[in-house]
Amino acid sequence: MKTKRKLSRRRLLQLAAGLPLAAALARVRQALAAGSLEKGVYRASGDARINGVPAKPGMDVRAGDVIATGADGEITFVIARDAMLVRKNSRVEIAGEKGSLIAAGLRIVTGAVLSVFTPGQPKRITTITATIGIRGTAVYVEAEADKTYVCTCYGVADLASTADPAARETVTTRHHDQPRYIMGKGAPQMLMSAPPINHSDAELVFLESLVGRQPPFYGKEYRSY
Repeated sequence: MKTKRKLSRRRLLQLAAGLPLAAALARVRQALAAGSLEKGVYRASGDARINGVPAKPGMDVRAGDVIATGADGEITFVIARDAMLVRKNSRVEIAGEKGSLIAAGLRIVTGAVLSVFTPGQPKRITTITATIGIRGTAVYVEAEADKTYVCTCYGVADLASTADPAARETVTTRHHDQPRYIMGKGAPQMLMSAPPINHSDAELVFLESLVGRQPPFYGKEYRSY
């Protein structure tokens, strides 16, 4: 695990948005001050597709849609007041009533997703090996065939193994406190402690800004893993 780092707010925002410094500062400040909300695709790069169509800023994302990224792909989008960053080599299905602009959750077939969800609206994330119940939480998930990595960045999440329904745990965290591996069938232990990996507070600040919110650690110590 990397050493915790204190990032200046200017550097944080620059990293978070992937934009020139002035644009990053303006984007987050305006969103938080005005409570403005983004809609649909905010940013897409490389091979990033929605239902097989190349993703472009402004495209709607709806329940029933399939998000897919290639080896150089990445996509950031907003659906209702949930914001998500889908990393490369991922396939993600938006759960819920087909065509709705409100998601019931995600089915992550493979790959990695960082998400921030609306407080007070329970959602569910499923993978091959895990079911994750969300309660207004930020989570980072990496899904593989034999295991799922879950970091509940802040909030409450109910974790359960699909191979063994008796293997379950509720985690309550403030700042990446209890990452877990949820293992596949045949593993000697279904739920295992894990280190924080492959995501950052900068990204969480940026995602929350897209929907007019701040994470609970905003303005304090920022971490990158």
